[in-house]
This record gives sequence, C-alpha cells and structure tokens, in this order.
Amino acid sequence: MDAFEDVDRKLRESREQIRRFDHLTTRRQATADQIREVTKLTGQLETQLAKEQHDVARLEGRLGGFLALLAAPVAGSKEDRLARERAEAEAAWERLHGQRRRLEDLTADLEVTDRELASISGAHQAYEKLLADKERLLIGLGDERGQKLLGTSKKLADTQADIREHLEAWQAGKAAGKALGIVLTLLSKARGASTWDMLGGGVLADAIEHGHLSRADQAAWHAQRALDVFSRELADIGWVGDLQMPKVDTRWFVDSFFDNIITDALKHQRINKTRDAVASISQWVTETVQALAGRSTQLEAQHRALLAEREQLLAN
Repeated sequence: MDAFEDVDRKLRESREQIRRFDHLTTRRQATADQIREVTKLTGQLETQLAKEQHDVARLEGRLGGFLALLAAPVAGSKEDRLARERAEAEAAWERLHGQRRRLEDLTADLEVTDRELASISGAHQAYEKLLADKERLLIGLGDERGQKLLGTSKKLADTQADIREHLEAWQAGKAAGKALGIVLTLLSKARGASTWDMLGGGVLADAIEHGHLSRADQAAWHAQRALDVFSRELADIGWVGDLQMPKVDTRWFVDSFFDNIITDALKHQRINKTRDAVASISQWVTETVQALAGRSTQLEAQHRALLAEREQLLAN
C-alpha cells in the first residue's frame, strides 16, 4: 500500500468517527431532553401521589373516629369512597413507579452515550490533520485524479454512515412496532371483556377486563421505552416524530371494583378511545419503518455507485 492509499484509508476511517461523534452528540441531546421531560413529569406525579395518600389518610381517620359510630347509616358510602381513594392512590403510585423506571433507563442510556463520546472526542481534530496530510500528497502528485478521489472518499464515508444510521432507526422502529402490537392485543382483549360485561358478564367479566387492562398498562411502559429509543434514532437522521403513548386511564382499575359509580358503557368507551390512539401510533410507526426501508435501499444503491466510481478512478 503506497502513501496515498494509506492516507485515503485513514481518512475514510476518520470520517466514519466524525459521523459517529456527530450521531452521538445528536443522540445525547435527544436523551437529555427526554430526561428533563420525564424528571418534570415525575415531580408532578410525586405531588399527585402525596395528595392521593393524604386523601386516603384523611378518610381513614374519619372512618376510624368516634363520630363514625353516629353516622352508621352512611358508613357504607364512606367505605366505598375510601376504597376508591385507595385504588386511585395505588394507580398514582404505579404511574410514578413507571416514570421512575423510565428515568433510570434514560439515565443509563445517557451514561453509555457519554462514555462513547469521550472515547472519540478527538475525531474532528484527527480528521483535519489527515486532510492536511492528504493535501500535501495531492500537491506532490499533481494529479487531477487525487482531487476526485478525495471527494469520492468523503461521499463514501457519509453514505456508509447514513446506511448504518438508517438501519439503526429501522431496527428501533421494528422493536417499537412489536411493543405496540402487544399493547393493542391486550386492549382488544379488554374491549372484548368490556363488551361481555355490558351484556351482563358480571364479576367474572370485571375480573378478566381488569387483568387485561393491568397487563396493557405494563406493556404500555415497555412500548413507551421502545418509542423513546425510536424517537432518538429518528432524530439522528433528521426525522421528527412525536412518539408519546396515550395516558392509560387509571379509572379503569377503579371502575373494575366500583361498577355502581361509573357505568360499564363509559369504561367501554375509554378502552376504545385509547385503543384507537395506540393504533394510530402503531400505523405511523409502520409507515415510518417502511419509509426507512425505502430510503435504505436508495442509500445502498448510492453506495454501490460510489464504489464503482472509486474503483474506476483507481483503475485509470
């Protein structure tokens, strides 16, 4: 390998590192933005949980007091209210716990990104030095081919980085689509149980519906995590997507135990509304994944053309 080929190879490798550094810088910014958003949301949920717990403690104090004996005719309604407040406090805790887990995952992602950024922090400086070395060689060669090869090498490195980044986004999109599919399946099962409940399914229908909704709630957190990753990968290639799961209505879980408070028809309506929202996100993800696949095909064709161009320049 002569000096020209050696510096050309090093330039391609250095250009790859620059693209990776810029890729990680964009990812870091997206992750930091998500951390700020989730931190703010976590604070709001902590405040909400404290309020729910205060309401429970207040009602428990009232029911346990001496005056409760004098209000025996209405004790049942107070007990129902206490049970509802306890259920809503539990739901608030679940939401807070889910966001805290999400924050831990995002923080871990940021730490991984920072470590890799630190390992290639001198990428831009190294590339500039290699460009200077290449410039001296080109001046020495006095060959027009050298200038063309320099341009082709840069395009090759950029195209290779684009292919890799689009593949990463495509993979993240496929994972998000799979996670959303699980949520949709569980919500469809809950809708079926809700329909049965409206037709007189009774306690068994309530229990089945509650089970599906509880699992859907957990699956929704996993889906949000996958959407967070997909959103960052899209940002890396300059695509924008507002990928937020609809809030799972925690009243579902309360409704499962208090049919006398909120009707089965309202439960059914909320399940349908949320399922439709998740289906809309799922459709967007599917269409975006298809668009990514099409763009990747274009990039691979462009890469093959550049390789042929480089080979022709070297052969001549």
